[in-house]
Amino acid sequence: MSHPRLWLPLLAATLAAMPVGSSVQAQGAAPPSWKAGAASAKITPDTEMWMAGYAARTKPAEGVELDLYAKALVIEDQAGTPWALVTLDLIGIPRNVRLFVAEQVEKQHGIAPERLVLNASHTHSGPELRTERSFATADPAKYYDAAAAYTNKLQSTLVRLIGEAKAKLEPAKLDYCHARCGFAMNRRRPNGKGGYNNAPNPEGPVDLSVPVLRVATANNAGGKELAFIFGYSCHCTTLGHQRFSGDYAGYAQQYLQEAHPGVISMFMNGCGGDQNPYPRNTMELAQAHGRSLATAVEAALTTSFKPLSGKIRAAYREIPLAYDTLPTREQLEAQTKSGTKLDADHATRVLSRLNETGSLPTDYPYPVQVTRLGDQLTWVTLGGEVVVDYALRLKQEIKDPIVWVSGYSNDVMTYIPSLRVWKEGGYEAGEAMKWGTHPTRWSERIEEQIIATVHELRRSLNP
Repeated sequence: MSHPRLWLPLLAATLAAMPVGSSVQAQGAAPPSWKAGAASAKITPDTEMWMAGYAARTKPAEGVELDLYAKALVIEDQAGTPWALVTLDLIGIPRNVRLFVAEQVEKQHGIAPERLVLNASHTHSGPELRTERSFATADPAKYYDAAAAYTNKLQSTLVRLIGEAKAKLEPAKLDYCHARCGFAMNRRRPNGKGGYNNAPNPEGPVDLSVPVLRVATANNAGGKELAFIFGYSCHCTTLGHQRFSGDYAGYAQQYLQEAHPGVISMFMNGCGGDQNPYPRNTMELAQAHGRSLATAVEAALTTSFKPLSGKIRAAYREIPLAYDTLPTREQLEAQTKSGTKLDADHATRVLSRLNETGSLPTDYPYPVQVTRLGDQLTWVTLGGEVVVDYALRLKQEIKDPIVWVSGYSNDVMTYIPSLRVWKEGGYEAGEAMKWGTHPTRWSERIEEQIIATVHELRRSLNP
């Protein structure tokens, strides 16, 4: 069998040579009803920074393996309603970044907050930009300042980038297609003792779909491809080294852009909170997974497209996502003396928060967003590290022609377990929250709170 590196460029060249109205696209489509523009900016840190994602790290980054990018797509419907999507090669989007960027984008570019989506690839080989996590570094004051400076620069870049994409608006066509990719696997393996280990579990639920939105110009010359937006539900944790990289998602974007010169390729992480890439731990494997995902996108582009037409409709709400029973001061004080360092450190941070504010929060402002691109595509974008159950459930319950579900959007505060995972316990169910300042795990009502809100927002977007 020939190596993918040899035949992928040939396949891409063949696809590129086909006119936009060729046999891989539905014939006789209506005249273009969209405008679109895309832009890209490098966001690799240019100063020493701590890396995000692994608590075992004991030193900052030691260089760059693959540059990190922010990419923006702006779409406008026939009524002139704009919608913006930004993808980032970062661990997540802090809530303060979402709020600042949304306010400035509305003020400067006229795009309402409900029509702005920010999605992080969740690479564990990016910078730690969350200032509240500086406590985990060797020099908290130094790396707090570094994270704050990087965040300020990032916010300005994102606002500018959306403006650049909007300035490039031109008549366009939006087409949906999809394929599958197989390296993601559920990472919650039963240990036989009532618990779960972080290990590959081929029997666990998974979502191997690769949704693709193809954006191409629409003009008398036949048009050209502007952007590919593609999704996959999997942690970006192939790598564990000390160099900046977008992991498999970064390589997939790079390969697609090399095969399609001039196209901006954008990765949307899905509901991959309990999914890992396997096998893992080497740069070669990150590249192999990136090649597999890029090949799946290329495969999708050979199928019959589903053209999108209609209006842009969007809704956004921050809901009070409830915590479980809060710890008392006495419980926290006792926990600070725990022989388990993680438990003691968490209790110390929460106790400090209690002393500073006088009380602990009973909930968290959790972002839920639903976008309808035309009459065909319903796009659900949820905050946090959402487990795969949400994608599987929503794609079954929402009866629209195309349903796309993405996590890691607008705010990545911690894991978002389903009721099943919450009951099973383990890392994604609440143990991971001990690494931050959340007072306790979520309430068992978490799944129904989120799902009910998604359905309510979706109903609000009916004509």
